[in-house]
Order: sequence, then structure tokens, then C-alpha cells
Amino acid sequence: MSEQAPNQEFDTQEPKTVQSNIDGEESVLAETLEEFNPENNSAESVTIDNDIDLQAFAARIAELEGEVKQAKEGTARANAEAYNAQKRMEQEADKSKKFALQKFARELLEVVDNLERAVENADANDPIAEGVTLTHKALLSVLNKNGVDVVDPQGEKFNADFHEAVGIDPDAEADTVGTVLQKGYSLNGRLLRPAMVRVGQ
Repeated sequence: MSEQAPNQEFDTQEPKTVQSNIDGEESVLAETLEEFNPENNSAESVTIDNDIDLQAFAARIAELEGEVKQAKEGTARANAEAYNAQKRMEQEADKSKKFALQKFARELLEVVDNLERAVENADANDPIAEGVTLTHKALLSVLNKNGVDVVDPQGEKFNADFHEAVGIDPDAEADTVGTVLQKGYSLNGRLLRPAMVRVGQ
């Protein structure tokens, strides 16, 4: 009888220990399952948040790229406008230099005309005529150095841009300058005064 008591006591305690271990493992398993339960898991929400963040970043990048493109286009336009303005200023300055003497040269033409008339009507043996001739040549040389050229279209085709027809020359060919009544002058290609001519009919 004394040998069976310890066995009975051992037998009654063993099921409690096993049950306790089982209950503990079930509790751990339940916690693990709950942790990995899709309903309680935040991985899906993190993915959604990441997608939203990526879309926002992509939209912001596209917006910034558009702003950079607009800035580049604006800079290119500003550079082109500045270049064109500089070219216009250079052209205006060049024109101002070329035609600064226009008014002065036009007023000198009357002096040239008077010298030519004096040379044409002077006596060849008169020593004063030689001085007038030299003065006339010197004045024409100075004018030529400053861009003033003589328009003397004798025998040339009539050009309304440089010639002014004031009569008919019966001895000249059709549409050809026969007689030059007054020479014309130009300044750097711009007409100062047209040549007064008679043209063949």
C-alpha cells in the first residue's frame, strides 16, 4: 500500500502539467495568429500609403520639371530679345554714323553746283578758272572720302530711284538718259539728291 501512494500522487499531477503546457502553447499560438492576422496587419496600409506618397512625389516632380522647362524657355526668349535689341542698337548707331553728315552734305551740294557753273563758264586762259577748278576737285574729293558719291547717269538707263526726268531728249535712245541738267549725289548709298535729266522718248 505504501508503494502505490507515490504513484497515484504522480499520476494525478502529470495531467495538470501537460494541460498547463498545452494552454500556454495555445495562448502563444493565438497571439502569433493575431499578430499575423491580415485584419490587424498594417502592411497593406503601409503599401497604400507608399503608393500615395510615390504618386504625390511623381506629380511634384512633373510640376517642377514643367517649371524648369518654362524657366528655360523664358531665359531663351529673354536672351533672344536682348540679342535683337543689341543688334538694333548697333544698326542704329551705324546708321547714325553713316548719315550724320546728310544734312551738312546736302547743303554743300549747292556750293559744288556753283563751282561747276563757274568752271563751265570761265575762260580757259583765266588763271582764276584754274583755281576754281582745283577748289571744285578738292571739295568733291573731301565729299567722296565721307561717303558722298556723284550720280552722273549720262548715257545710262533711266532709273527712277536715282534720276528725275524733267524733259524729253529727242536725240537719245528710248528710256535712256540723254542730257544731265544737274548731277545727283548719294551718301553711303542713300540718295541725297536725284539727278535732273532728259530722257529719250
